[in-house]
Amino acid sequence: MTSVSAALAGWDESDLEHDGSRRTVFTRGRGPGVVVIHEIPGITPEVLRFAERVVDAGFRVYLPHLFGTPGRPFSTGTVAVQMVRACISREFHVLARNHASPITRWLRGLCRSAFHECGGRGVGAVGMCLTGNFALALMVDERLMAPVLSQPSLPFPVTPSHRRALHLSPEELEVVRRRAAAGCGVLGLRFTRDPLCPPERFERLRQELGGGFEAIEIDSSPGNPWGIPRTAHSVLTVDLVDRDGHPTREALERVLVFLRERLGDVVPVEAGP
Repeated sequence: MTSVSAALAGWDESDLEHDGSRRTVFTRGRGPGVVVIHEIPGITPEVLRFAERVVDAGFRVYLPHLFGTPGRPFSTGTVAVQMVRACISREFHVLARNHASPITRWLRGLCRSAFHECGGRGVGAVGMCLTGNFALALMVDERLMAPVLSQPSLPFPVTPSHRRALHLSPEELEVVRRRAAAGCGVLGLRFTRDPLCPPERFERLRQELGGGFEAIEIDSSPGNPWGIPRTAHSVLTVDLVDRDGHPTREALERVLVFLRERLGDVVPVEAGP
């Protein structure tokens, strides 16, 4: 089991075995269950801050450890190392256009476990970057009621067809379409100049899901009024500007409202001393 760093103090740690794989999960909070699937390079302080915001909003967060060192700060070096590892991993198929990565089977098991523990209407899932599309794949399980795709980057957009692909099998996509039409909406976030999450991907989601897809696309073009750099990628973590009125802060607030709308009543967080 992974050692809990100082950054993860206050989080409970356990292991979940499913589909022949055993992984560590950090949990915290009370209320409806929300699975927060971290981005490359791992459970960074920025990912933890987002997860803690979800806890503070009245949810029980399940934070699985998929790669990297929990609590280690974000750096370009750690991104490069973990990206290479993900590219050669059997559990992450980074170029797959028409099927989801095998790790999504274990994540479905985690969602079922979270629902069994928390009950309620269902569970939410927030995927980011390399894991962004995973929240969409988890919709094949009826217990997943609030999918959030933050800068979904798989498959890597190396060709025009990859730029439009959703990292789902035709069978999975049909289930997602049906559920979206029945009211299980999907929320997507991206910066407009993000090369890893191209506009064609959101256009495809609109085409497939119609009104069941809600897109938040934040202007990162040159000269944008917020000074957001063209390199901006991580809407809820590294590139979040936690200031009233900033579009990334508004995107964060919309995510929390979306989870509340889809999952129902939340447990108020008790004030500290």
